[in-house]
Amino acid sequence: MTLTEGMDQVFVLLKHWLVGLAGPHWQPLLSDLISVAALIATFATLFAVTTLLERKGLGRMQNRFGPNRVGPCGVLQPLADGVKALIKEDIVPSGADKVMHFFAPLVLVVPVFLALAVIPVGRNMAALDLDSGVLFFFAVGAATELSVFMAGWSSRNKYSLLGAMRAVAQMISYEVPLILSAIAVIMIAGSLSTVEIVKAQAGYSGVIPHWYVLTPWGFAAFILFMIAAMAESNRAPFDLPEGESEIIAGYYTEYSGFKFALFFLGEYVGMFAVSGMAVTLFLGGWHAPFSFLTWVPSWLWFFAKLIALICVFIWVRGTLPRLRLDQLMNFAWKFMLPMALLDMLAAGLWHFIPAVSARWLVCSALVLGAYAMLARGLIQGRKVAKRTYQYAE
Repeated sequence: MTLTEGMDQVFVLLKHWLVGLAGPHWQPLLSDLISVAALIATFATLFAVTTLLERKGLGRMQNRFGPNRVGPCGVLQPLADGVKALIKEDIVPSGADKVMHFFAPLVLVVPVFLALAVIPVGRNMAALDLDSGVLFFFAVGAATELSVFMAGWSSRNKYSLLGAMRAVAQMISYEVPLILSAIAVIMIAGSLSTVEIVKAQAGYSGVIPHWYVLTPWGFAAFILFMIAAMAESNRAPFDLPEGESEIIAGYYTEYSGFKFALFFLGEYVGMFAVSGMAVTLFLGGWHAPFSFLTWVPSWLWFFAKLIALICVFIWVRGTLPRLRLDQLMNFAWKFMLPMALLDMLAAGLWHFIPAVSARWLVCSALVLGAYAMLARGLIQGRKVAKRTYQYAE
């Protein structure tokens, strides 16, 4: 065992030691509880850190101050927000369906944590190693549409219902290219197991890794996956379900206190889940980016890639304006969907063309040609001109 593998096994060995303290009948249950507790603690902490970094980062981008009062440089702001959410009054509308209103945020939070269970965060560090891990990920993720509709319908508020209908339409529309872009990876890896997909990207050509994102079809699928992931997570510029200028706060308008905090937590953990799946499918999972950096513990590489993708989410939110609903749907069905289908064709050609130079040429031409034609068709008939701004004297 190498030094790096030994460092990776520390957490695994610690878990086995704790499980060994219990009796034989309790060991399976204790093992599951430790995995669940580690998963929740890790990503709940990441949630708190991300909210602080996002507010600080957006403040820098928009030339304003972020949190700077609670603790040194505002680092205790997530703690203050959590305490405020816990002690804030829980207000339920008198006409609401109180049972549905109560369970909606729970139905959102539980599936996203379940989805995290199949993502390998390091060497031998997947909480749940399933042969159909990718299928499980998308299956449990589909429950979020149900929770969103439960929240909007049970509130008995027209703005909440309108926000829920928007959210469901958007999430279903972008879930199709999200899954299709992942199918390209499944075709090449030949497995639905997230652990096997990471193993398929092991190895290096010199110092360059064998990541799928470094292929023409893989790069296109990665971009499609990330765009669809932003829409699935209701992140800007796809945050129409909570367009405060039109429908107040969307489907959780009538939520307050800790229930609102659960919705907030669910959206962020969902963003972590799809980012973790993007790392697994396209960025080599926990493998190092260069062959001379394999001495770094594998879980550090996974979380470094995950945080890098989260920074991309924050960067996009701080720079791009919100889309209109017609633009959102046109982009999903007229560009994303056909592009994902053609990318699957490119992945199939990559597999069957034996010559390396020929497969690069054919797949690159197919992906770039599809992008050019679909982009041209998307803007055809629209008057696109340079914007002019007028300022008051």
